[in-house]
Amino acid sequence: MQEFDLQDSIKGIWDKLGGWLDSLILNLPNFILASLVFILFIFIAKYVGKIFERITRKHIKEDSIRLMTVKVIKAIVILIGFFIALGLLNLDKLLTSVLAGAGVVGLAIGLALQGTLNNTFSGLILSFLPEIQIGDWVETNGFAGSVTEINLRNIVIKQSDNNYVIIPNSKIVEEPFKNFTRTARSRVFVNCGVGYESDLEMVRDLTIETIKDKFPQKGNEEVEFMYEAFGDSSINFVLRFWVDATKNRHLLIARNEAIIEIKKAYDAKGINIPFPIRTIDFTNKLSINRDT
Repeated sequence: MQEFDLQDSIKGIWDKLGGWLDSLILNLPNFILASLVFILFIFIAKYVGKIFERITRKHIKEDSIRLMTVKVIKAIVILIGFFIALGLLNLDKLLTSVLAGAGVVGLAIGLALQGTLNNTFSGLILSFLPEIQIGDWVETNGFAGSVTEINLRNIVIKQSDNNYVIIPNSKIVEEPFKNFTRTARSRVFVNCGVGYESDLEMVRDLTIETIKDKFPQKGNEEVEFMYEAFGDSSINFVLRFWVDATKNRHLLIARNEAIIEIKKAYDAKGINIPFPIRTIDFTNKLSINRDT
C-alpha cells in the first residue's frame, strides 16, 4: 500500500513537471518576445531621457531638479514596457495584482510623505516657471533677497544682510511673491511736504523738472506730482517717477538721489520743508510762597 502511494506521488510529480515543461515550451516564444520588448523599452527610456535632458537644460538651471525629472521620465517608460511584457505573457491576473499593490503602496507613501511630496512637486513647478529663476530678486513670505538655489525641497534666498533664508517650495507656490528682476523699469515713490506759504504751482513745476533732469523718462513714462492733503505743518504731496531697477536696492538708491536733488532745488529757491513743532504752554502758575 505504501509502495503504491509512493509510485502515485512520483508519477504525480513527473506529470506536474511535464506539464510545466510543456507550458514553458508553448510559452517560450511569448517569453522571448516579452523579454525583447522589455529590453527595447529600457533602451527607449535611455534615449527619451537624453532628449528630455537636452530640452530641460535650457529651462531648468538646477541640476538636481533636472536629473530627478529625467529619472522619473525614464522610470515611467520602463514601467510601460514592463506592463506590456506582462500582457504578452498572458499574466493579466498578475498585472492586475501589481497595479493594485502599487496603488495601495503609493497611497500609503503619499499619505506618509504628504508634505515632502508637496514640496517636491512644487519644486518641479517652480523649475519651469519663468516668473522665478536663479539670480532673481524676490519678495515672498516676509523675506526679500536674491534667489541662489531652487531644489526639490525648497528655494534659498540671500538677503541684503548677507543671511540666507530657506523657504519650502509649497510656500512659494501657494503664497504671492514679487519679482523685481522680471521688469527692467520700476516706479519710485517719494513723499514730502512744503510750507503753507509756498507757491504750490512753482513747487510742482520745480520738482518735476528736477526729477526729469536726474532721471530721464522713457516712452510714455512721466514724472507725476500730486498734492495729497493739508497736513498739520505742511501741504503734503507724492512724487512718482520711473527708473531702471531689477532689485530693491536700485529703488532705494533712486529714492535717496531724488531726495538729495529735491532738497538742493528747494534750498536754492528758498522753499521751506517744515517739520512739526510742539509748543508747551504752562497756563497755571505755581506759587511757592502762598499765604496760609
